[in-house]
Amino acid sequence: MSGRDLVDLEDLDEGEIREILRMASGHDPPRATRTLDGKILGLAFFEPSTRTKASFTSAMLRLGGSVVDMGEPSTTSLAKGEGFSDTLRILSGYCDALVIRHKLDGAARYASELLDIPVVNAGDGSRAHPTQALLDLYTIGKIKGRLEGLSVGVLGDLKYGRAANSFILAISRFSPKVLYLISPPLLRPRREVLEALRRRTDFRIVENPRDVIGELDILYVTRIQRERFPDPEEYERVKNSYVVDLELLKEAREDLRILHPLPRVGEIRNEVDGTPFAAYFEQARNGVPVRMAVLEWVLGHGGA
Repeated sequence: MSGRDLVDLEDLDEGEIREILRMASGHDPPRATRTLDGKILGLAFFEPSTRTKASFTSAMLRLGGSVVDMGEPSTTSLAKGEGFSDTLRILSGYCDALVIRHKLDGAARYASELLDIPVVNAGDGSRAHPTQALLDLYTIGKIKGRLEGLSVGVLGDLKYGRAANSFILAISRFSPKVLYLISPPLLRPRREVLEALRRRTDFRIVENPRDVIGELDILYVTRIQRERFPDPEEYERVKNSYVVDLELLKEAREDLRILHPLPRVGEIRNEVDGTPFAAYFEQARNGVPVRMAVLEWVLGHGGA
């Protein structure tokens, strides 16, 4: 098989992660190139997306390639009863690499094992979102000048949030000073995530962000993900657990920076947007150079 899959950041070693981040820096700010001239990227999004889908499209076009978008599932042969695997096989015949998002854990892994073209996971279920984690790491390195030795807090849905899970596992590989996991008891990380952290780094489980806000270099905020809750009553109990506002940030260090994979649904007040703390819109913009690097990496151009 030519090229490489990117299904989970846990599949990559630290050197490979750093190589992709290095490649991303060469595309920042993004400029038109011809490195993927003649290549076609397929987009198979079985869940809604704004930033991820648009930034992959922008990235491929800036690299000189083209994009084939499956479109909304309701407008495809899936609506006629076509099976998931048949849809993937058909799409793979039209493109050189496939980006997939799906509500089910393991869907991207299944696609990578089924197809003979590179597969990039754009988020599967509540488990993994590797390109989001890469752009999170890239953003931290850009604004802090390093990844290592930082005090990092991750706030919100740490159980169902795939972006949070991917970020927690990713940053734990870069020797954080302390990693604070801030959530209601119902939304603490799953057992397999905690077991991985115990092998890697010093972490602490916290319920009240006020207890640690003054110690943080980075605060990574996530929304409570209503669509992933198996029990609607469970969601209702935790939906408004945290709000990051100017009152909370009175206790923060001046150099604290706040990240969020977006979309937000009230967990960061708009009043924070105009402060130096807010780095989440820059974070979103970094999706283009990082995904340019990812596409070059999976298709075997410009990487090690």
